Amino acid sequence: MSLNKKQIQHLKGVAHSLKPVVLLGSNGLTEAVVAEIDYALNHHELIKVKIPTDDRETKGLIVEAICRETNAIKVQVIGKTLVIYRESEEKKIRIPKI
Repeated sequence: MSLNKKQIQHLKGVAHSLKPVVLLGSNGLTEAVVAEIDYALNHHELIKVKIPTDDRETKGLIVEAICRETNAIKVQVIGKTLVIYRESEEKKIRIPKI
């Protein structure tokens, strides 16, 4: 699934008021963290993940791994916060068609 600019803008607006639901710890991206992100995506569809690193390259690799492992779409990364989206069967968030 891919999103166009208008759809991503809509998701950014919805995500604005959300708090991070998953915080990466000192161990980084473990299987347990990926499982928790997957569970949160099933429940919420749109979530924020806090990535506690200042290194851009490391953060980029973590974001890429999270999206790959959970089949989620990166909506945006601001500072240490990643916003990702994955549609669930209930389709809780309505996304504009075009």
